[in-house]
Amino acid sequence: MSLIRVGTTYIPVAHVQRSTDWYVENLGAELNYQDEDKAILDLADQSFFLVKAGESASVNFIDAKGNTRFSLTFEVDGLQALEALQRELKERGVKVGEIEDRGHAGRNFVFHDVDGNMFDVWSELSKTYKARVGIE
Repeated sequence: MSLIRVGTTYIPVAHVQRSTDWYVENLGAELNYQDEDKAILDLADQSFFLVKAGESASVNFIDAKGNTRFSLTFEVDGLQALEALQRELKERGVKVGEIEDRGHAGRNFVFHDVDGNMFDVWSELSKTYKARVGIE
């Protein structure tokens, strides 16, 4: 038995409609379903459930050194795509961090959604994904 892929990620949000609008407008997510308690979005080859939660709920966590960390990294295809995405998100008024060299292949930056959930973006598509979709 083996796990094949991650199909769904659940993200706590304070206001389902506000958050749905944010993901659709800023990240290009496609809305599949929405009610007062949740929205189901297609984004980055995955389903995201935006689930109504308390005002202080988030996907963020505190690491052993006391740093607030993200729990999810999106991938783009190359440094130019990373720079373009960072620039576009900044132009949209999204809270975006600087592009970082973390000592491994590629570069990253962090951004925050309207509820303060942090997400990472990496400039390298994984080898497994590239092979699956036929990218050299």
